[in-house]
Amino acid sequence: MVKRSPFLKELVTNRIMFLMLLPAVLYFLINNYLPMVGIYYAFTRFDFSRSLFNSAFVGFENFEFLWKSGILLRLTMNTLGYNAAFILLGNVGAIFLAILASELKLRWFKKLTQSILFLPYFVSFVILSAIVYNVFNYESGFLNTLLKSWSVEPVDIYNLPWAWIPLIILFYLWKNVGYSMVIYLATITGISEEYYEAAKIDGANIFQRIRYITLPMLKTTFIILLLFSLGSIMKGQFDLFYQLVGNNGLLYNTTDILDTYVYRSLKVTFDIGMASAAGLYQSLFGFILVMTVNTIIRKTNEEYALF
Repeated sequence: MVKRSPFLKELVTNRIMFLMLLPAVLYFLINNYLPMVGIYYAFTRFDFSRSLFNSAFVGFENFEFLWKSGILLRLTMNTLGYNAAFILLGNVGAIFLAILASELKLRWFKKLTQSILFLPYFVSFVILSAIVYNVFNYESGFLNTLLKSWSVEPVDIYNLPWAWIPLIILFYLWKNVGYSMVIYLATITGISEEYYEAAKIDGANIFQRIRYITLPMLKTTFIILLLFSLGSIMKGQFDLFYQLVGNNGLLYNTTDILDTYVYRSLKVTFDIGMASAAGLYQSLFGFILVMTVNTIIRKTNEEYALF
């Protein structure tokens, strides 16, 4: 009698479950694993006149160019800097708003506030781009029209690279902080009222209840969201940056990130080798960062680690 392996036995026993899992496996195989063959192009000088795998192999030449030209360092600093601001300010703002919303007593006002804060999440980046352009346009934008009416010199925001650092962060928070707030608010709602009642009996005021009950209870949610965010810390908000900045070369020093550089390399310069090199660096850097942070958290408190 032929003895089945444990895997085959499991496959036969739970064949319906594995069949239900098949679409997800095929999805990730086709969209996430097969494209990894393109890593090869990061080490080539791609030539459109040749076949896909017949371009000149140049080793680490593309990476060397990115590093020596300073492009890689600038892109890394911009991507990390913006994402660090998005993660830190986004979570702090979401926690602050969630606590405020949880303390509101009027039920209708509480729901109205949540809806207003959550609404920007559904605004597309294309619409946001149109709003921003109509506000900051030099000739007829709302801001400069207002300044002219006050006899003040107009400001050309699209020629001020430094001005877009706070603007991009502000627009990101406006669009996404409401979504994160709902997650934290759900956690606060799940906290037992007995804790707050006991604290009130002991004489704790509202700030003490927030400090010693609400914030500690939000710690697990914060760490999980932080780890998920770190997984894409090297992936910038491409739609946000591209729609707001576009191909304005004057702003590249402060607004260009890895995603926009890769896109521009493919669309404008058609340099597939350089784009693949930047994309591979982005993935490896992000992977190492996630593994490092998760290891540190697991050694500190294993319950908070992702794996």
